[in-house]
Amino acid sequence: MTAFHSLPLFVSQSLQDQHGARSQRSQEADKPHRIKGEKKYSCDECGKNFTHLGNFKAHQLVHSGDKPYRCDLCGKNFTQQGHLKSHQVIHSGVKPYSCELCGKSYTHPGRLKTHKLIHSEEKAYSCELCGKAFTCSGNLQRHQVAHFGIKAYNCDQCGKTFACSGRLQRHQFTHSGIKAYNCDQCGKTFSCSSHLQRHQVTHSGFKAYSCDLCGKSFNDPGNLKKHQLIHSGVKSYMCELCGKSFTQAGNLKRHQVIHSGVKPYSCELCGKAFSCSSTLRHHQVTHSGIKAYSCDQCGKAFAFSSTLRHHQVTHSGIKAYSCGICGKTFRTLGYRNIHVRIHTRHDVYSCDLCGKLFTTYPHLQRHKLTHTEERPYKCDLCEKAFKEPRFLRFHRQIHTRKRL
Repeated sequence: MTAFHSLPLFVSQSLQDQHGARSQRSQEADKPHRIKGEKKYSCDECGKNFTHLGNFKAHQLVHSGDKPYRCDLCGKNFTQQGHLKSHQVIHSGVKPYSCELCGKSYTHPGRLKTHKLIHSEEKAYSCELCGKAFTCSGNLQRHQVAHFGIKAYNCDQCGKTFACSGRLQRHQFTHSGIKAYNCDQCGKTFSCSSHLQRHQVTHSGFKAYSCDLCGKSFNDPGNLKKHQLIHSGVKSYMCELCGKSFTQAGNLKRHQVIHSGVKPYSCELCGKAFSCSSTLRHHQVTHSGIKAYSCDQCGKAFAFSSTLRHHQVTHSGIKAYSCGICGKTFRTLGYRNIHVRIHTRHDVYSCDLCGKLFTTYPHLQRHKLTHTEERPYKCDLCEKAFKEPRFLRFHRQIHTRKRL
Protein backbone atom coordinates (compact mmCIF):
# COMPACT_ATOMS: atom_id res chain seq x y z
CA MET A 1 0.00 0.00 0.00
CA THR A 2 1.36 3.46 -0.95
CA ALA A 3 1.50 6.52 1.32
CA PHE A 4 -1.30 8.18 -0.71
CA HIS A 5 -3.96 5.76 0.70
CA SER A 6 -3.72 7.20 4.24
CA LEU A 7 -4.80 10.67 3.01
CA PRO A 8 -8.31 11.96 2.13
CA LEU A 9 -9.46 10.83 -1.31
CA PHE A 10 -9.35 14.20 -3.11
CA VAL A 11 -5.89 15.03 -1.63
CA SER A 12 -4.61 11.55 -2.44
CA GLN A 13 -5.85 11.86 -6.07
CA SER A 14 -4.25 15.28 -6.48
CA LEU A 15 -0.88 14.07 -5.18
CA GLN A 16 -1.03 10.99 -7.42
CA ASP A 17 -1.66 13.27 -10.41
CA GLN A 18 1.31 15.45 -9.52
CA HIS A 19 3.53 12.40 -8.96
CA GLY A 20 2.43 10.99 -12.34
CA ALA A 21 3.20 14.27 -14.08
CA ARG A 22 6.69 14.39 -12.50
CA SER A 23 7.30 10.79 -13.51
CA GLN A 24 6.23 11.54 -17.11
CA ARG A 25 8.52 14.60 -17.24
CA SER A 26 11.36 12.46 -15.94
CA GLN A 27 10.76 9.91 -18.71
CA GLU A 28 10.61 12.67 -21.33
CA ALA A 29 13.92 14.04 -20.04
CA ASP A 30 15.52 10.63 -20.56
CA LYS A 31 14.46 10.63 -24.26
CA PRO A 32 16.89 12.10 -26.83
CA HIS A 33 16.11 15.83 -27.10
CA ARG A 34 14.89 16.95 -30.56
CA ILE A 35 15.31 20.59 -31.51
CA LYS A 36 12.10 22.30 -32.63
CA GLY A 37 12.02 22.51 -36.42
CA GLU A 38 14.80 19.94 -36.85
CA LYS A 39 14.50 18.08 -40.17
CA LYS A 40 15.51 14.52 -39.32
CA TYR A 41 13.73 12.74 -42.22
CA SER A 42 15.75 12.84 -45.43
CA CYS A 43 14.70 11.61 -48.90
CA ASP A 44 17.26 9.23 -50.44
CA GLU A 45 16.08 10.13 -53.97
CA CYS A 46 16.49 13.92 -54.00
CA GLY A 47 17.96 14.86 -50.61
CA LYS A 48 14.98 16.93 -49.47
CA ASN A 49 14.57 17.06 -45.65
CA PHE A 50 11.40 17.01 -43.54
CA THR A 51 10.48 17.77 -39.93
CA HIS A 52 7.48 15.45 -39.74
CA LEU A 53 7.27 11.79 -40.71
CA GLY A 54 3.84 12.29 -42.33
CA ASN A 55 5.17 14.96 -44.71
CA PHE A 56 8.16 12.75 -45.52
CA LYS A 57 5.91 9.78 -46.42
CA ALA A 58 3.66 12.01 -48.55
CA HIS A 59 6.74 13.32 -50.39
CA GLN A 60 7.98 9.80 -51.17
CA LEU A 61 4.83 9.17 -53.23
CA VAL A 62 6.14 11.79 -55.68
CA HIS A 63 9.09 9.54 -56.58
CA SER A 64 7.04 6.33 -56.58
CA GLY A 65 4.84 7.72 -59.35
CA ASP A 66 1.70 6.49 -57.56
CA LYS A 67 -1.09 9.04 -58.04
CA PRO A 68 -4.37 7.43 -57.01
CA TYR A 69 -6.46 10.64 -56.95
CA ARG A 70 -7.67 11.80 -60.37
CA CYS A 71 -9.54 14.95 -61.43
CA ASP A 72 -12.64 14.04 -63.49
CA LEU A 73 -12.57 17.37 -65.35
CA CYS A 74 -9.01 17.52 -66.72
CA GLY A 75 -7.53 14.11 -65.95
CA LYS A 76 -4.75 15.45 -63.72
CA ASN A 77 -3.58 12.96 -61.07
CA PHE A 78 -2.46 13.63 -57.50
CA THR A 79 -0.59 11.76 -54.79
CA GLN A 80 -2.89 13.02 -52.00
CA GLN A 81 -6.64 13.60 -51.72
CA GLY A 82 -6.06 17.06 -50.23
CA HIS A 83 -4.13 18.14 -53.31
CA LEU A 84 -6.98 16.96 -55.55
CA LYS A 85 -9.53 18.96 -53.52
CA SER A 86 -7.38 22.08 -53.70
CA HIS A 87 -7.00 21.60 -57.46
CA GLN A 88 -10.76 21.16 -58.07
CA VAL A 89 -11.41 24.68 -56.76
CA ILE A 90 -9.54 25.98 -59.85
CA HIS A 91 -12.19 24.49 -62.18
CA SER A 92 -15.01 26.15 -60.21
CA GLY A 93 -13.70 29.54 -61.32
CA VAL A 94 -14.21 30.99 -57.85
CA LYS A 95 -11.33 33.25 -56.75
CA PRO A 96 -12.47 34.92 -53.55
CA TYR A 97 -9.01 36.14 -52.47
CA SER A 98 -7.96 39.31 -54.29
CA CYS A 99 -4.86 41.52 -54.02
CA GLU A 100 -5.85 45.13 -53.30
CA LEU A 101 -2.60 46.42 -54.90
CA CYS A 102 -2.76 44.86 -58.38
CA GLY A 103 -6.17 43.15 -58.55
CA LYS A 104 -4.79 39.65 -59.06
CA SER A 105 -7.12 37.03 -57.54
CA TYR A 106 -6.52 33.55 -56.10
CA THR A 107 -8.44 30.43 -55.17
CA HIS A 108 -6.57 29.96 -51.86
CA PRO A 109 -5.61 32.46 -49.12
CA GLY A 110 -2.11 30.98 -48.88
CA ARG A 111 -1.34 31.89 -52.48
CA LEU A 112 -2.57 35.45 -51.97
CA LYS A 113 -0.35 35.76 -48.89
CA THR A 114 2.68 34.53 -50.88
CA HIS A 115 1.83 36.92 -53.74
CA LYS A 116 1.65 39.95 -51.41
CA LEU A 117 5.29 39.42 -50.45
CA ILE A 118 6.20 40.47 -54.02
CA HIS A 119 4.74 43.94 -53.41
CA SER A 120 6.42 44.27 -50.00
CA GLU A 121 9.81 43.49 -51.64
CA GLU A 122 10.72 41.61 -48.46
CA LYS A 123 13.00 38.70 -49.30
CA ALA A 124 13.87 36.97 -46.05
CA TYR A 125 15.29 33.77 -47.56
CA SER A 126 18.68 34.01 -49.24
CA CYS A 127 20.84 31.38 -50.93
CA GLU A 128 24.16 30.77 -49.14
CA LEU A 129 25.84 29.78 -52.41
CA CYS A 130 25.01 32.73 -54.70
CA GLY A 131 23.27 35.29 -52.45
CA LYS A 132 20.00 35.33 -54.43
CA ALA A 133 17.07 36.23 -52.16
CA PHE A 134 13.49 34.89 -52.18
CA THR A 135 10.15 35.85 -50.64
CA CYS A 136 9.33 32.34 -49.42
CA SER A 137 11.33 29.30 -48.27
CA GLY A 138 9.78 27.01 -50.93
CA ASN A 139 11.25 29.13 -53.74
CA LEU A 140 14.66 29.09 -52.03
CA GLN A 141 14.57 25.27 -51.74
CA ARG A 142 13.66 24.89 -55.42
CA HIS A 143 16.46 27.29 -56.36
CA GLN A 144 19.09 25.46 -54.27
CA VAL A 145 18.45 22.22 -56.16
CA ALA A 146 19.71 24.00 -59.30
CA HIS A 147 23.18 24.45 -57.74
CA PHE A 148 23.57 20.72 -57.10
CA GLY A 149 22.45 19.76 -60.60
CA ILE A 150 20.09 17.11 -59.22
CA LYS A 151 17.21 16.35 -61.59
CA ALA A 152 15.45 13.46 -59.92
CA TYR A 153 12.16 13.74 -61.84
CA ASN A 154 12.17 12.08 -65.23
CA CYS A 155 9.56 12.22 -68.04
CA ASP A 156 8.76 8.64 -69.10
CA GLN A 157 7.74 9.79 -72.60
CA CYS A 158 10.70 11.86 -73.78
CA GLY A 159 13.33 11.35 -71.07
CA LYS A 160 13.60 15.02 -70.11
CA THR A 161 14.63 15.52 -66.47
CA PHE A 162 13.52 18.14 -63.95
CA ALA A 163 14.71 19.40 -60.57
CA CYS A 164 11.21 19.48 -59.04
CA SER A 165 8.02 17.43 -59.47
CA GLY A 166 5.88 20.47 -60.28
CA ARG A 167 7.87 21.24 -63.41
CA LEU A 168 7.67 17.61 -64.51
CA GLN A 169 3.87 17.67 -64.08
CA ARG A 170 3.58 20.87 -66.14
CA HIS A 171 5.84 19.38 -68.82
CA GLN A 172 3.76 16.17 -69.05
CA PHE A 173 0.73 18.20 -70.14
CA THR A 174 2.59 19.05 -73.37
CA HIS A 175 2.46 15.33 -74.27
CA SER A 176 -1.19 14.82 -73.23
CA GLY A 177 -2.47 17.66 -75.39
CA ILE A 178 -5.11 18.43 -72.74
CA LYS A 179 -5.82 22.15 -72.33
CA ALA A 180 -8.55 22.27 -69.74
CA TYR A 181 -8.17 25.96 -68.81
CA ASN A 182 -9.95 28.37 -71.14
CA CYS A 183 -9.82 32.18 -71.25
CA ASP A 184 -13.41 33.48 -71.24
CA GLN A 185 -12.34 36.70 -73.02
CA CYS A 186 -10.42 35.49 -76.07
CA GLY A 187 -10.93 31.70 -76.08
CA LYS A 188 -7.23 30.85 -75.72
CA THR A 189 -6.66 27.53 -73.94
CA PHE A 190 -3.91 26.49 -71.53
CA SER A 191 -2.62 23.23 -70.09
CA CYS A 192 -2.26 24.57 -66.53
CA SER A 193 -4.12 27.14 -64.43
CA SER A 194 -1.03 29.28 -63.68
CA HIS A 195 -0.52 29.96 -67.41
CA LEU A 196 -4.19 30.99 -67.72
CA GLN A 197 -3.87 33.31 -64.71
CA ARG A 198 -0.79 35.01 -66.19
CA HIS A 199 -2.59 35.40 -69.52
CA GLN A 200 -5.76 36.87 -67.97
CA VAL A 201 -3.75 39.73 -66.45
CA THR A 202 -3.03 40.91 -70.04
CA HIS A 203 -6.78 41.55 -70.51
CA SER A 204 -7.16 43.33 -67.14
CA GLY A 205 -4.71 46.07 -68.12
CA PHE A 206 -3.01 45.97 -64.71
CA LYS A 207 0.73 46.55 -64.95
CA ALA A 208 1.92 46.99 -61.40
CA TYR A 209 5.63 46.40 -62.07
CA SER A 210 7.57 49.17 -63.83
CA CYS A 211 11.21 49.56 -64.88
CA ASP A 212 13.07 52.35 -63.06
CA LEU A 213 15.32 52.96 -66.07
CA CYS A 214 12.88 53.31 -68.99
CA GLY A 215 9.43 53.36 -67.38
CA LYS A 216 8.16 50.28 -69.23
CA SER A 217 5.56 48.46 -67.13
CA PHE A 218 4.74 44.76 -66.80
CA ASN A 219 1.89 42.69 -65.38
CA ASP A 220 4.26 40.06 -63.98
CA PRO A 221 7.37 40.58 -61.77
CA GLY A 222 9.24 37.85 -63.63
CA ASN A 223 8.84 39.71 -66.93
CA LEU A 224 10.19 42.88 -65.30
CA LYS A 225 13.30 41.00 -64.12
CA LYS A 226 13.88 39.60 -67.62
CA HIS A 227 13.47 43.08 -69.10
CA GLN A 228 15.98 44.64 -66.67
CA LEU A 229 18.69 42.31 -68.01
CA ILE A 230 18.46 44.22 -71.32
CA HIS A 231 19.61 47.43 -69.61
CA SER A 232 22.48 45.65 -67.84
CA GLY A 233 23.94 44.61 -71.20
CA VAL A 234 25.06 41.31 -69.69
CA LYS A 235 24.62 38.36 -72.07
CA SER A 236 26.10 35.39 -70.21
CA TYR A 237 24.76 32.65 -72.51
CA MET A 238 26.53 32.23 -75.84
CA CYS A 239 25.83 29.91 -78.77
CA GLU A 240 28.94 27.86 -79.63
CA LEU A 241 27.81 27.44 -83.25
CA CYS A 242 27.25 31.05 -84.36
CA GLY A 243 28.50 33.17 -81.45
CA LYS A 244 25.16 34.83 -80.74
CA SER A 245 24.76 35.69 -77.04
CA PHE A 246 21.65 35.87 -74.84
CA THR A 247 20.60 37.31 -71.49
CA GLN A 248 18.80 34.11 -70.46
CA ALA A 249 19.57 30.38 -70.70
CA GLY A 250 16.04 29.66 -71.99
CA ASN A 251 16.53 32.00 -74.96
CA LEU A 252 19.81 30.27 -75.82
CA LYS A 253 18.13 26.82 -75.73
CA ARG A 254 15.33 28.01 -78.04
CA HIS A 255 17.92 29.50 -80.41
CA GLN A 256 20.01 26.30 -80.53
CA VAL A 257 17.02 24.38 -81.91
CA ILE A 258 17.36 26.50 -85.08
CA HIS A 259 20.80 24.99 -85.78
CA SER A 260 19.54 21.44 -85.23
CA GLY A 261 16.97 21.84 -88.00
CA VAL A 262 14.45 19.81 -85.99
CA LYS A 263 10.88 21.10 -86.24
CA PRO A 264 8.73 18.65 -84.25
CA TYR A 265 5.69 20.92 -83.90
CA SER A 266 3.48 21.14 -86.99
CA CYS A 267 0.20 22.96 -87.65
CA GLU A 268 -2.71 20.59 -88.32
CA LEU A 269 -4.42 23.16 -90.55
CA CYS A 270 -1.65 24.18 -92.95
CA GLY A 271 1.20 21.76 -92.22
CA LYS A 272 3.74 24.48 -91.36
CA ALA A 273 6.38 23.15 -88.94
CA PHE A 274 8.05 24.93 -86.02
CA SER A 275 11.05 24.32 -83.78
CA CYS A 276 9.21 25.11 -80.51
CA SER A 277 5.64 24.66 -79.26
CA SER A 278 5.16 28.34 -78.31
CA THR A 279 5.83 29.44 -81.91
CA LEU A 280 3.25 26.90 -83.13
CA ARG A 281 0.66 28.23 -80.64
CA HIS A 282 1.44 31.77 -81.78
CA HIS A 283 0.92 30.69 -85.40
CA GLN A 284 -2.36 28.83 -84.70
CA VAL A 285 -4.00 32.05 -83.48
CA THR A 286 -3.74 33.38 -87.06
CA HIS A 287 -6.04 30.55 -88.23
CA SER A 288 -8.62 31.20 -85.48
CA GLY A 289 -9.28 34.70 -86.80
CA ILE A 290 -9.70 35.98 -83.23
CA LYS A 291 -8.28 39.48 -82.72
CA ALA A 292 -9.03 40.27 -79.09
CA TYR A 293 -6.68 43.26 -78.76
CA SER A 294 -7.82 46.51 -80.40
CA CYS A 295 -6.19 49.94 -80.60
CA ASP A 296 -8.20 52.63 -78.75
CA GLN A 297 -6.95 55.31 -81.17
CA CYS A 298 -7.63 53.84 -84.62
CA GLY A 299 -9.67 50.70 -83.90
CA LYS A 300 -7.24 48.34 -85.59
CA ALA A 301 -7.43 44.85 -84.04
CA PHE A 302 -4.63 42.39 -83.34
CA ALA A 303 -4.35 38.74 -82.38
CA PHE A 304 -1.63 39.38 -79.79
CA SER A 305 -1.18 41.97 -77.04
CA SER A 306 2.50 42.37 -77.97
CA THR A 307 1.59 43.31 -81.57
CA LEU A 308 -0.89 45.89 -80.25
CA ARG A 309 1.82 47.42 -78.03
CA HIS A 310 4.20 47.70 -80.99
CA HIS A 311 1.43 49.31 -83.06
CA GLN A 312 0.52 51.86 -80.36
CA VAL A 313 4.06 53.24 -80.44
CA THR A 314 3.40 54.40 -84.05
CA HIS A 315 0.65 56.76 -82.76
CA SER A 316 2.84 58.24 -80.04
CA GLY A 317 5.62 59.15 -82.47
CA ILE A 318 8.13 58.49 -79.70
CA LYS A 319 11.42 56.94 -80.73
CA ALA A 320 12.92 56.28 -77.32
CA TYR A 321 15.71 53.93 -78.43
CA SER A 322 18.74 55.50 -80.12
CA CYS A 323 21.90 54.02 -81.58
CA GLY A 324 24.93 55.00 -79.50
CA ILE A 325 27.17 54.87 -82.59
CA CYS A 326 25.31 56.87 -85.29
CA GLY A 327 22.45 58.45 -83.31
CA LYS A 328 19.63 56.92 -85.36
CA THR A 329 16.44 56.52 -83.30
CA PHE A 330 13.93 53.66 -83.22
CA ARG A 331 10.45 53.03 -81.86
CA THR A 332 11.29 49.64 -80.34
CA LEU A 333 14.29 48.20 -78.57
CA GLY A 334 14.27 45.19 -80.92
CA TYR A 335 14.74 47.32 -84.03
CA ARG A 336 17.51 49.33 -82.32
CA ASN A 337 19.37 46.14 -81.33
CA ILE A 338 19.12 44.75 -84.88
CA HIS A 339 20.48 48.04 -86.25
CA VAL A 340 23.46 48.07 -83.83
CA ARG A 341 24.61 44.74 -85.30
CA ILE A 342 25.47 46.61 -88.53
CA HIS A 343 28.10 48.62 -86.63
CA THR A 344 29.40 46.00 -84.20
CA ARG A 345 29.23 42.91 -86.45
CA HIS A 346 28.19 41.00 -83.31
CA ASP A 347 25.31 38.50 -83.35
CA VAL A 348 25.22 38.60 -87.16
CA TYR A 349 24.42 35.70 -89.49
CA SER A 350 26.82 34.76 -92.27
CA CYS A 351 25.93 33.01 -95.53
CA ASP A 352 28.11 29.90 -95.85
CA LEU A 353 27.92 30.12 -99.65
CA CYS A 354 29.01 33.72 -100.33
CA GLY A 355 29.98 35.14 -96.91
CA LYS A 356 27.40 37.95 -96.94
CA LEU A 357 26.36 39.09 -93.44
CA PHE A 358 22.81 39.64 -92.18
CA THR A 359 21.46 41.16 -88.97
CA THR A 360 18.59 38.66 -88.60
CA TYR A 361 18.20 34.94 -89.27
CA PRO A 362 15.05 35.35 -91.48
CA HIS A 363 17.01 37.75 -93.73
CA LEU A 364 19.73 35.12 -94.09
CA GLN A 365 17.16 32.45 -94.95
CA ARG A 366 15.59 34.67 -97.64
CA HIS A 367 19.05 35.42 -99.06
CA LYS A 368 19.95 31.72 -99.30
CA LEU A 369 17.08 31.24 -101.72
CA THR A 370 19.01 33.39 -104.22
CA HIS A 371 21.60 30.58 -104.41
CA THR A 372 18.91 28.01 -105.28
CA GLU A 373 16.12 27.68 -107.81
CA GLU A 374 13.52 27.22 -105.09
CA ARG A 375 10.53 29.60 -105.27
CA PRO A 376 8.31 28.87 -102.28
CA TYR A 377 6.02 31.93 -102.58
CA LYS A 378 3.28 31.19 -105.15
CA CYS A 379 0.52 33.42 -106.45
CA ASP A 380 -2.89 31.79 -105.94
CA LEU A 381 -4.30 33.62 -108.98
CA CYS A 382 -1.78 32.78 -111.72
CA GLU A 383 0.56 30.16 -110.23
CA LYS A 384 3.61 32.40 -110.70
CA ALA A 385 6.25 31.75 -108.01
CA PHE A 386 8.78 33.98 -106.26
CA LYS A 387 11.81 33.61 -104.02
CA GLU A 388 10.80 36.32 -101.56
CA PRO A 389 7.39 37.31 -100.11
CA ARG A 390 7.89 41.00 -100.98
CA PHE A 391 8.14 40.14 -104.69
CA LEU A 392 4.90 38.17 -104.40
CA ARG A 393 3.19 41.20 -102.79
CA PHE A 394 4.37 43.47 -105.64
CA HIS A 395 3.13 40.91 -108.18
CA ARG A 396 -0.35 40.69 -106.61
CA GLN A 397 -0.83 44.42 -107.23
CA ILE A 398 -0.90 43.61 -110.96
CA HIS A 399 -4.02 41.48 -110.48
CA THR A 400 -5.62 44.17 -108.32
CA ARG A 401 -5.07 46.85 -111.00
CA LYS A 402 -6.53 44.55 -113.70
CA ARG A 403 -9.76 44.22 -111.69
CA LEU A 404 -10.04 48.01 -111.42
